[in-house]
This record gives sequence, structure tokens and C-alpha cells, in this order.
Amino acid sequence: MADPNDRYRAPALDKGLDILELLAGQPHGLTRAEIVKAMGRSPGEIYRMLERLVARHYVMRSPQGDRYALSLKLFELGHRHPPVERLVAQALPAMEAFAQAAEQSCHLGIYHGGNLTVVAQANGPGNWGLAIRLGVRVSLLGTGSGHVVLAFQPEQRRAEMLAEHEALEGEVPVAEPELQAIVERIRTLGYWQGESQQAFGVIDISMPIRGLQGNALAVLTCPFIRRIDRHVGPSLDAARQLLAGTAGGISID
Repeated sequence: MADPNDRYRAPALDKGLDILELLAGQPHGLTRAEIVKAMGRSPGEIYRMLERLVARHYVMRSPQGDRYALSLKLFELGHRHPPVERLVAQALPAMEAFAQAAEQSCHLGIYHGGNLTVVAQANGPGNWGLAIRLGVRVSLLGTGSGHVVLAFQPEQRRAEMLAEHEALEGEVPVAEPELQAIVERIRTLGYWQGESQQAFGVIDISMPIRGLQGNALAVLTCPFIRRIDRHVGPSLDAARQLLAGTAGGISID
């Protein structure tokens, strides 16, 4: 807790930080009464501060409304632009090597504000291919990329993402049972592979880029297009294996 000998005091800030530090050691959260008891403060003080922390998304209230737990907002703040720049710098050479070997394009997405944002793109060596523009938003619910990010999250974090999600243009709604089945399948396989929900004739392959705790911190996707002329390129299975190796070699920890 705050040191009474500190020269400069900010009681309200100290109170909020005390709550965050307390909840950081409680993976299952605490009730308001438990927080009041642990901090030795009045219920009114704790109530007001908790409400502000919930409103700013640093703390999550349980669906029943009786428990409070730390969200992953602090984690997200720690993975803002400088780490993203490092991620792109590390990922691009590997992505370009994949594009050359698989003769397919690929793009890298990270979660931001309820959907995904494309932060890197590598084109295949041929004269044509499917490319995603940098900076575009990709649906969390309507793409394999989004499903992969959701699949490799703790339940609480997945609920936060779904709560923040805003449907993008053309997005097809996904019912809760269907989404749960998709998530479980991805967790079992370790990746997503299936027909694109935006373009006919494209098979999307999406691989998670995982942190030390196993969470998907980014996703690498190849929109696979099969050639039908006389050129024989790498197969879908070969491209998937190459993409898995590429994703496994990228780290953002």
C-alpha cells in the first residue's frame, strides 16, 4: 500500500492502484466486501473507485455482479505500438520467406478495439494474389483469423473481446453454440482452415502467434488460392505446414 512518508501524495490514485495490485493476485476475483476488508477502507470509498475502474475497463464485474477481477487492459497497454513495431520487424522477413516458399500471400493481424487490425502483409512471388491492405479492420466473428484469436484466450478475456466487438460491413452473425463449437475445434487442431467467408474460392489458413502463457497475441493468415493452369505450386497441406512453421518462429514476448 502507499508509503505514508511519500513526499507527494495522490490518495485517489493510490486507492485505485491498491485495488489493481490486490486484484492482480486474485485470479478468481474478490467480492466488494472482501476488497473492503483487505484494504481497510470504507465501503463508500471502494464502491466509487471500483465503479470508475470498471467504467475504464481495468476491472471486470462478474455477470452476477458480485465479484470483481482484473481485466487484461494493463496487458494490452503493455503491448501497444513499440511492441507492435518489434513484432512487425521480426515477422516480416519470416512472412516474406513463407510467401516465396508457399507461393501465396499472408498477413498478420492483432486484436484492437473489438476486431482485428492488419499490421503486416507479404505478397507471393506470382503476378497475382489476394492481398489485404495494411491497417484494415478484420472481423473478430466473421473470419478464421478472429476465431483463432478468440480460441486461444482465457474465458474471461474472450468474454471481454466479444463484449467489445462491433459488427463490420457484411459480417454474418454467428450464434453462440456455433461459435463455441468453432473455438473448441480450433483449440483441438491448433489452427483454422476453411472456406473464406468474404471471397469465393479462397481457403483461409490461420495460425496463432502465442505468448508464454499460450494466449494468441497475434494471428498469421494465408488466403490460399489454388492455381488451375499448368503451373504446379505447393499444395494446401504444404502451405499449411509452412505457415505453422512461420507462426511458430515469431515471438512477441
